[in-house]
Amino acid sequence: MTVFTMRSSNQSTENGKRKTVKPARNTPAGWSRTPGGWFLPLVFCLFSALAHAAGVEALRQELTAAEAGGYALSADFRVDFSARLEEAVAHGVPLVFELEFRLENPRWYWANEVIVRKRQTWRLSYHALTRQYRLSIGSLHQSFATLEDAVQVFSRTRRWRVLETNLKPGSRYAASLRLRLDVSQLPKPFQVSAFTNRDWHLDSDWLEWDFVVPPAATPAAPEDGAPETREKTP
Repeated sequence: MTVFTMRSSNQSTENGKRKTVKPARNTPAGWSRTPGGWFLPLVFCLFSALAHAAGVEALRQELTAAEAGGYALSADFRVDFSARLEEAVAHGVPLVFELEFRLENPRWYWANEVIVRKRQTWRLSYHALTRQYRLSIGSLHQSFATLEDAVQVFSRTRRWRVLETNLKPGSRYAASLRLRLDVSQLPKPFQVSAFTNRDWHLDSDWLEWDFVVPPAATPAAPEDGAPETREKTP
């Protein structure tokens, strides 16, 4: 009598020995099972996450003499909102941004002497009724059709007078500048999440540079034939 033997599909014989064949695992689409095949998809996911991350980067800063005396600050920042921040603003959560500037006289024997500290604050909100973004500074406000237009305004500072008195020409000072989202001004339910979630972290950190006071401008010499003006002494 002939006996037929049934073998399982996951077993095979090789040189008379039984060998177990493991079933192939399902590999997600776009992923390779070859050594190192996971690297490219992982890099793609990493760069996709970074592209949507929030952040503030200082691009340019300049401290120059002001026309009315003292010194004025001009600066440019790049502000990137995360998807969560954009969604929060669109749902009526106001955001307060603060630009801080300080000028100090460095002293090796003691703490630096603070010459001036200045702050400028913007409040960004969205009005669903008019479908516009509003940017407020003090009692003044301006409306914008897009979030990008509103962000561009407070990310660019022009001729902000930070010091009203003149300093000694040639003196060297330590200047610092910072733009950040003030999470302490958020509504209470959002503050806990903001302190622990990187999506809410918008801070350029302190940008520091040496400021050397430029020489005082000399008055232009009178043109030929023009009478010289002299102050009368009592």
